[in-house]
Amino acid sequence: MELDKAIRNRYSVRSFTSEKVDRNIILEILEAARMAPSAVNYQPWHFIVITDPDKLADIYEVYHRAWFREAPACIVVCSDHSQSWKRKTDGKDFADVDAAIAIDHLVLKATDLGIGTCWVCNFDVEMTRKKLQLPENIEPIALIPLGYTTSEAPLKSRKSFSEMVHWEKFTSL
Repeated sequence: MELDKAIRNRYSVRSFTSEKVDRNIILEILEAARMAPSAVNYQPWHFIVITDPDKLADIYEVYHRAWFREAPACIVVCSDHSQSWKRKTDGKDFADVDAAIAIDHLVLKATDLGIGTCWVCNFDVEMTRKKLQLPENIEPIALIPLGYTTSEAPLKSRKSFSEMVHWEKFTSL
């Protein structure tokens, strides 16, 4: 698939079949995430892959949506704040930015391979920490359920260029 096609076809899947995702496909998806750029190339991310049905049932408790329980696999994307770059001028921690770039690579590669994903951020962080036994410096950033979808891509509504693109300086609308 061409990159443009993957970008246009990617959407938040909320309906999965029960078909398992092959481990080699998951590894291809993770390789795309691993190759993502990060601030100063620190690569502060960690990917926890969950495919065991008992472990999936456990992680499904951190986000209470029926559709989420349908996914036959889930990747929990985490950032290591002790390994992330911090901007000198204001101390901004780029762990979340780096994780977001890796997630974008991950979901686009999944789309390219015919695997549906959803970028879930509204979950119980503390419960996730406990269930995955995360150390203090590791923050769960997003849950990415994966699987084959039963739904069609919806039409995407996007703002116009004039609402978001500014040339040379910020201009009000």
